[in-house]
Amino acid sequence: MRNVLLDFALAAALTTGAASAMAQSAIRIGLQEDIGSLDPARSSQVVDRMVLRSLCSSLVDISPDLKFVPMLATSWSVSADGKTWTFKLRQGAKFHDDEPFNAKAVKANLDRARSMPASNRKSELSSIDHVDVVDDSTVNIVLKAPDSALLATLSDRAGMMLAPKTLADDAAVQARPVCSGPYKFVQRVQNDRVVLEKFAGFWDADKYPIQKVTFLPIPDTTVRLANVRSGSLDMLERLSPSDVKSVKRDANLNFLTIDGLGYYGLTFNVAANAPKALRDKRVREAFDLAIDRDAINQVIGGGIFTPANQALPKSGQYYDTAIKSTKRDVAKAKALLKSAGFEKVDVTLSFGNNTVSNQMAQMLQAMLAEAGITLKLRPMDYAAALDAAHRGDFDVLYNGWSGRVDPDGNLHQFVTCKGNLNYGQYCNADVDKLLNDARVKSSVAERKPLYDAANKILADDNPILYLYVQPWPYVLTKKVQGFVPYPDGLIRLRGVSLKG
Repeated sequence: MRNVLLDFALAAALTTGAASAMAQSAIRIGLQEDIGSLDPARSSQVVDRMVLRSLCSSLVDISPDLKFVPMLATSWSVSADGKTWTFKLRQGAKFHDDEPFNAKAVKANLDRARSMPASNRKSELSSIDHVDVVDDSTVNIVLKAPDSALLATLSDRAGMMLAPKTLADDAAVQARPVCSGPYKFVQRVQNDRVVLEKFAGFWDADKYPIQKVTFLPIPDTTVRLANVRSGSLDMLERLSPSDVKSVKRDANLNFLTIDGLGYYGLTFNVAANAPKALRDKRVREAFDLAIDRDAINQVIGGGIFTPANQALPKSGQYYDTAIKSTKRDVAKAKALLKSAGFEKVDVTLSFGNNTVSNQMAQMLQAMLAEAGITLKLRPMDYAAALDAAHRGDFDVLYNGWSGRVDPDGNLHQFVTCKGNLNYGQYCNADVDKLLNDARVKSSVAERKPLYDAANKILADDNPILYLYVQPWPYVLTKKVQGFVPYPDGLIRLRGVSLKG
């Protein structure tokens, strides 16, 4: 168990001469949660993506200014009808088992992600009809209908490539993933660490000076920061907002932050077997009216938890300015409960257990109690909380979404009837039609009215209450050089080095 500092054995090992030399090219990164899965198809946590970005290259990636850039695909084009995407693939790229990367590998990975029962990528890739191998370095992705979100989808887990020879053994993929990224898998100890080492055969290997990467899950933000200050960690992600001021004053640390594309919110279980009260949208609106987002930002967020009122980021082209933020009104919340036939409501709030989420749960509990809503708190290991969410084993779920470049990624899989991340089982045929139609349009002018119409329905139905925008605050020791934060919150180590 990790207390204030990392375990003594690791610290002692780093005192040897050989380990000291290795430490100059080894980076230790503190994570807010333990990973759930290192199988890109199964993964459902942002922390998985932070590790996977170093382990598994995708077909395309994004730049810090959210433009699509080549990765395993060097170029792409689309047919006039928008239904056939042709990708030219990077020649000479290979997997960590030295298997060559080619068009057959792309087809094998996409077919698996689209068809495997446990895949969380099926909804993202549902527009694909089939994948054709043209030649070793060319692949055609043929769609059922145009899909404007396809590039964004392939820049993330759906586009990450595993070695085809390993795909037949699902257990092995989860235990020891063999990918094509700049670092290869060495070890995972659950709730303790994930260790990667540099893959010398990576096509861009000279841009990755770091030789070894150790990701260490430390849910307690105070402990995570203490490890950076002591030198036991080189950097951490998701600094607690309450520590921002002290970190900025610390001459030995660098503080970097960037606005994210996602949100944190409350998902209501509205399935047939869920609490009756939550299936009434008046009760969900009462939740909304009982919550003071500005107070959350000031008390817990330290001014960096910008209040949210929808799934789409204000910085994007699809943000709907017509949706107004809810101001707290306890009397109106009580009246809504009464009109729905409830004097009070008793439900359980499930959440991944860390410092900030505990603070949030307690603050929500206090605010909602004033309106007659009693929350029983159910803190869980983050991976366990998501597993429960997939099973529908919750009343109300507090969780976050890191956000995607395309608006489809923030909406479709969460609120369409068969969306793979529709934990609350919300279903509205009109929302499905609008979001499906938005997928096949190519321009902002065509798509935005569809997203606006869907957001209007969602703001009325409240299947998810959006609380605040996800920020990405990092802390680094002075020896970490070259790190650039991205709006998607993923940790990219290209060009990162350690000084001294």
